[in-house]
Amino acid sequence: MRLAATILGDLRQVLAAEVRAGERAAMTAIRAETEQVKQELRQQVTSSFGGNARGIAHAWRSQVFPRAGQSLRPAGLVWTKVPNVIDAFERGALIRARGGRRFLAIPTGFNAARGRRGRGEKGMRVTPAQMVASGQGFLRPFRSGRGFVWCLPLRQGEQTGRRRTRLIAGGLAEIGTANRKGREAWAREMLARGMVPMFLLLPQVKLAKRLDVEGAAERGLRRLPRRFVAAWERESGRQAP
Repeated sequence: MRLAATILGDLRQVLAAEVRAGERAAMTAIRAETEQVKQELRQQVTSSFGGNARGIAHAWRSQVFPRAGQSLRPAGLVWTKVPNVIDAFERGALIRARGGRRFLAIPTGFNAARGRRGRGEKGMRVTPAQMVASGQGFLRPFRSGRGFVWCLPLRQGEQTGRRRTRLIAGGLAEIGTANRKGREAWAREMLARGMVPMFLLLPQVKLAKRLDVEGAAERGLRRLPRRFVAAWERESGRQAP
C-alpha cells in the first residue's frame, strides 16, 4: 500500500501564521495570569486586614513584558510598593524595639485627631515625642505584666451628635468616641475611668502569618500551561480537545 501527502498552501506562510498565533496566545495567557495573581494577592490583604487595608492591597502592581508587540517568551511581574509590610506578614516576623529603646509604641487609634486617620488636619496624630513633651502621659501596666498602656487624662468635651462626643485628651488631641466596630472592652473601660489609651508599649510583637505570596505565585504557574494551550487553540482557529 502506498500513501501520499500533499501540503496545501505555502508551508512558510502556514508556519509563520502558527507562530503569530502562538505569540498572541502567550501574551494573552501571561497577561491574564499576571492579573489574576495580582488580584489574589490583593484579596489576601483585604481578607486578612479588612477594608482599612485597601491602601496596602492596592500597593500590589503588575506589568507584562514586552510592553509592546508580541512574543513567544513573555514575562509577567507582580510586585508591591510596601515590600517590608508584606514580608513581615508573610513570614510572621518578630518585631523588636530598636536603637536601645525598651518598648515599641503601638498606636491605638485614639492618637489620631478625632479618632480618624487621613490627610490634613483631620489626619494629624499625637506622636510619642508629643506625649513626652506634654508631661501629662502616664502608664498603666498590663495585667499580664508584658507591657504598658500609655495614657493621657480625659477631659469631657461637647456633645456633637446622638452617638458621638468630642473629648479632649490631655489638652493635646480631640478624639471621637462613636461606636466603632472592633472597639475593645478594655478601651471603653479606660475611657469610663477618665483615661485615653493612646499607645501600647510592648518590648516585642510577634506578627501572625496572614499572607501566602509564594503560594499565589505557585498556583499561577500551575494554571499557566492550560491557559496558554486554550488561548493558542482559539488564536489558531482549532478546537481544544
